[in-house]
Amino acid sequence: MSRFDVPRRHKRLPAPRSQPVRPLAALIVPALATLCASPLWAQTAPAAAAPEVARDVEKLDVVTVSATRRREPVRDVPLRVETLSAENLDRGGAASLADYVGGLPGVDVKTSGGPGLGAVTMRGVSVGEQQIATVGMYVDEVAFGSSSAFVGGANTALDLSLLDLRQIEVLRGPQGTLYGAGAMGGLLKYVTHEPDSSQFSGKLGVGLRSVRGGALGHTENAVLNVPLSTDVAAMRVAAFNDHEGGYIRAVGKAAGEHINDGNTRGARISVLIEPMARLKLRLAHTQQDIQRNGLNVIEFDAAKGQPVYGDLTRHLDVGEAYTLRTRLTSADAEYDFGWARLNAIASTQRLDSATGQDATALLGNSPSFDFVSLNNAISLRKQTQELRLTSARGTLEWLAGFYRTSETGHVGQRLWAQGAGGGAPLTLTTTGQPSEYRERAFYGDLTWNLDTIWSLTLGARVAKNEQVYTVYVNEALNSSAPSEDTARTYLATLRYALDKQSNVYFRAASGYRPGGPNSPAIDANGQVISGTPKTFGHDTLWSYEFGYKADLLDKRLNLEAAAYRIDWKDLQQPKAVGASTIVVNAGQARVHGLELAARYKVGNHWQLEAGLAWNDPKLTEDAPALGPAGSRLPNTAKLATTLGARYAYSIAGHAGYAGLNLRHVGQRNAGFDATGSSVPNFSQPAYTLVDAQWGQAFGPWQLATFVRNLTDKRAILGADTALTAFGLPLNVTTVAPRTVGANLTYNF
Repeated sequence: MSRFDVPRRHKRLPAPRSQPVRPLAALIVPALATLCASPLWAQTAPAAAAPEVARDVEKLDVVTVSATRRREPVRDVPLRVETLSAENLDRGGAASLADYVGGLPGVDVKTSGGPGLGAVTMRGVSVGEQQIATVGMYVDEVAFGSSSAFVGGANTALDLSLLDLRQIEVLRGPQGTLYGAGAMGGLLKYVTHEPDSSQFSGKLGVGLRSVRGGALGHTENAVLNVPLSTDVAAMRVAAFNDHEGGYIRAVGKAAGEHINDGNTRGARISVLIEPMARLKLRLAHTQQDIQRNGLNVIEFDAAKGQPVYGDLTRHLDVGEAYTLRTRLTSADAEYDFGWARLNAIASTQRLDSATGQDATALLGNSPSFDFVSLNNAISLRKQTQELRLTSARGTLEWLAGFYRTSETGHVGQRLWAQGAGGGAPLTLTTTGQPSEYRERAFYGDLTWNLDTIWSLTLGARVAKNEQVYTVYVNEALNSSAPSEDTARTYLATLRYALDKQSNVYFRAASGYRPGGPNSPAIDANGQVISGTPKTFGHDTLWSYEFGYKADLLDKRLNLEAAAYRIDWKDLQQPKAVGASTIVVNAGQARVHGLELAARYKVGNHWQLEAGLAWNDPKLTEDAPALGPAGSRLPNTAKLATTLGARYAYSIAGHAGYAGLNLRHVGQRNAGFDATGSSVPNFSQPAYTLVDAQWGQAFGPWQLATFVRNLTDKRAILGADTALTAFGLPLNVTTVAPRTVGANLTYNF
C-alpha cells in the first residue's frame, strides 16, 4: 500500500482511550442498534456454520473509497459516504440508476420516462425543475456531463449499466471544493475494476426476467482480463446486451402493447501499464447505447390522483421513441515522487440523444393533422484536463489541483405535423440552440493532524467560467448572449477519534452551480421585452454537518449518524416572461436533516441493515417563480427508511444466501402550491416496496434469483407537472410491476 493511502487510524490513532468517551458510546450504540437488530432473528440463527460461511461473517468488510481524493477506509472519511457493491446490485436485479440509488433514504431519482432520463437530488436540494444538476457525476476520476443549463444535463444523469463496475460511491452534502460545479447536493461516482496483470480471468453471464403483464427481458454479458506482461501491463474488456421487454400499453392512433421495450448495449476496454515502480498509466474507453421505443410514463388526473386511461396505459397519437448514446475516453497518468503523488487526468466525452414527443393534444388536437410531434436532438462534446498533486501522509497533508473543461453543446428542435388522412408532413417551426462553456478552476486543501486524536482540514476552490448561448428560429439568428461568472467554495472539517474504532466530526462545506446567459424574452407577437435579465448568477449553499462513525463489537456492527443544516441562497429557477421562459435568481431555502445507517452481523449467518433519512427542506424567502416563504421544496420525502436482512448458509461447501429488503418513502411534492408557480404541485403518495433475493454458488457457477416489487405496488417515482398549466394531464412514472428474474454467472 502506498504511503499516500495508508488508513489514518492505522498510523496515528492511539490505544483505546479510557473512561471519558465510554458514556457517549454507551448511549449511542444501543439506540442505533435497535434500528437493525431483531432479538427473534438473533435467537433463531443457527449456532454453528460451515467453515466457508464462518470465515465470511467474522467481521464486516472494510470498504475503501476515494471521496477525499485519497484511498482510505470509509469510516475515516469525515462525511457521509455510502458504497454500493455492483455485484450485490446485479444479484438484486438492479438495471438502472433509479434501481441503484433510488432506494437510498434521502436520495431521489426523478425519472421522466426511462433509463437515461433522470434527475438525481440529495438532502432536499431541488426546486423541482432543474436547469443545472445539483448532484455531480464521476466515472473514476473523470467528471461527466454538462455543467451548463442548455443541453439537458440536469435531466440526463449518467445512467451507466453495471458493466464491469466494482462499486458506486454516493457522497452526501456539497463537494464543491474537490469536485467542482454542480456537486452542491452531493456526488455519485461510478468506480470500475482495474485490469489485473497477475493472472488471466473473466466471467460470462446470462439473465432472464419477467414483468407482470409485460414481455420477457434478457441480459448477456462477458468480462475478460488479460495480462499483457506479468506485473507490468494488463487489458480488461467487457461487453453486454440488455433487452427490456416492456410493460406499458398505449391507446389512440399509435396504440400498441409493451411500447416501452428496447435495448441497452455497451462495452468497455481498459489498459493498465506500470513500466516502473513509481509510474502508473490507466487508459479506458466506455460506450453505451440506450434505445427505447417509448416512455414509461402514463397520464394522471391531477385532481383525482388516478390514471386517465387505466392501469399502466397511456394515450398516444404518435410514438415517443428515444435513443441516448454515451462515449467516454480517459487517461490517468500517476507518478509517485515519494514526497507527493502527481496525477494528470484527461478525458473526452460525447453524449447524443434523440427523443420524440407527442404534441397533438398540446396543439389542441387540430382536425387538420393526424398528429403533431416535437423532435429533440441534443449533442454534447466535452474535454477535461486535471493536474493534481497529493502529499504523502504525515503531520501536515496537502492537496493542490488545477481543473479545466471545455464544452460545446447543441439542441435542435423540430415541431412538425402529419396532414389529416395521411397527408404530407409539414414542418411548423424549428429551433437551433448552440452553446459553449469554458471553465478553469484551482483548488486545494490542507490537513493538520494535531496529534493522534485531532485532525483539521481547510480547503478552497476558485472557478471561473465563460459561456455563449445562441438561438436560431427557423434557421434565422434570434439571439446570442455571452456571460462570465466566478464562484468560490470552501471546506472545513474537524475530526476527533474517540478510540481506535470510532470518531466524530464536524464539517462545514459550500457548493455552487454556475450562472449563465439568458436569451431575450419575447411577447406573444414575437417582440423583445425590454429590461429582462440578460444573465443569471450562480447559486450557492453552505452545509453544516455533525457526524458519528463507528465499527463496534469486534467490527461486526457498523454505525453512522449525521445531523445537518443547509442554507441555500439565490436559487436558480425558471420564470415565465411573456411567451418565453428565462432563468432568474431569487429566494432562499434551508434544509434540516438527520441520517442514520447501521449494519450488523448477527451470529454466523444473519446480516441486518437499516437506514433512515429525515429531511425538512423549505423556502425561507419568497421565490416569485416558485412559491412564498414556508413552501416545502419538491421531490423529497420528510421520512424515508430501509430495512434489510440477509441469511448466509452453505450446502456441501458451496455458499448460498437469501435476503429480503423493504424500503419506505414518505409523501413528496412535485412542485409548489402557489398560483402561477412555474413548477405546479402534485402530491405524490408515500409508498412501501419489498424486494427478495436468493442465490447459490456451485464451484465457478453462481445462480442469483430475485423478485422486485414483490407486492406489485404502483409507487409513483416521478411526476412532471409542466403540461398541467395548459389544462393537460400530468405525466407520471411509476415503479415497474412485480418482476421475477434470474442471473447465471460463470467465473474463470
